[in-house]
Amino acid sequence: MSKSPQVAPRMVLPGGTIGMVGGGQLGRMFAMAASRMGYRVIVFCESIDEPAPQVAHGCVTGKLDDKKAVDQFASQCDVITLEFENIPAETIAECQRFAPTYPSADVLATAQDRLLEKTTLQKSGLPVAPFAEVTDLDSLETASAKVGFPLILKTVRSGYDGKGQHRIGSIDDAKQVDWASCSQWVAEKLIPFDREVSVIVARTRDGRTSTFPVFENDHVNHILDVTMVPASIGDDLTRRANQIAIGAAVALDVVGLLCVEMFVCGESDGSESDGSGEVLINEVAPRPHNSGHLTIEGCHTSQFEQHVRAVCGLPLGDTSLVSNAAAMANLLGDLWPADGSSPPWNRVYDVPGVSLHLYGKQQAKRGRKMGHLTCVSQDRDTAVVQVKQAREQCKSG
Repeated sequence: MSKSPQVAPRMVLPGGTIGMVGGGQLGRMFAMAASRMGYRVIVFCESIDEPAPQVAHGCVTGKLDDKKAVDQFASQCDVITLEFENIPAETIAECQRFAPTYPSADVLATAQDRLLEKTTLQKSGLPVAPFAEVTDLDSLETASAKVGFPLILKTVRSGYDGKGQHRIGSIDDAKQVDWASCSQWVAEKLIPFDREVSVIVARTRDGRTSTFPVFENDHVNHILDVTMVPASIGDDLTRRANQIAIGAAVALDVVGLLCVEMFVCGESDGSESDGSGEVLINEVAPRPHNSGHLTIEGCHTSQFEQHVRAVCGLPLGDTSLVSNAAAMANLLGDLWPADGSSPPWNRVYDVPGVSLHLYGKQQAKRGRKMGHLTCVSQDRDTAVVQVKQAREQCKSG
């Protein structure tokens, strides 16, 4: 793949202007961290009512493929970054004409294509589940000889929180798929795993890297529910997970943050450092990640501050925990009363050590991420219990 032209990289000191493509909650929390560090933040998104513009210094609105709006936005920035992957790679390439942009259009194009992403990681010697390209029922039947049943069928492009995915146990299951809805799919072997973990790694343009503690994640209905740290895996698997995350950042040439979600399989005992078990990459995201939200209170440097440091060329921060343990619980739109009123947030503050983060979204919907709770504690089980207790106390009725 040919490299898209990029303005020469430079250090951007506090007082400079950072451009953020995307107006959601990740952009919002990035803008808050950058503002505390002395930067100005300009957001480019489709509506002034999105979460990030509410806390930014400026906002340019327009369709993400509107060249005139892109140029108006990018011309104001000293460095540019993004908060989600579903942005036209051409938009990021246009941004690169005005200011250093991370991740680059080439990295974004790879991250938007599951097949290309997995092939790149595999060719770099990183562990991924067996996979094959699929276009229709016949090609899935051929792929199943390599991948085996059961398998997970995923759209090559788009899809998150379980969207665009099907669990296929047999050819009969595959016949129920709406094959016309997508021209290209990836069939992945269904991996029986003991737990899911994620590692967020920061990488600078000159190759410096730093990882956060390994997070352990629990999902409900394919949506992240609770993240906790430290992960209940041994020292050997922890080192392996960190090595894989750094290797993925190098293989993809990411500048900024990369979250690598991984399956831990075949553990004899997660509490022992006996080298047992295997770590496989599930998904990657070249940006801050939901599982890293606990770093805001839980680590000396949050993932959002680290993102600022990485794209601006500053020294990377201390990612160690401020206490022994921390946990995060997502707040979905399901928590909001049907009459449109707010949950009783005062009850959160009845629970020691719990912090509330709301994203400023205008409408609560089922399954929509509206905010999160964090707790820092001396004990992981206590942190988990307390964020869950605080969330439970905010349910209506």
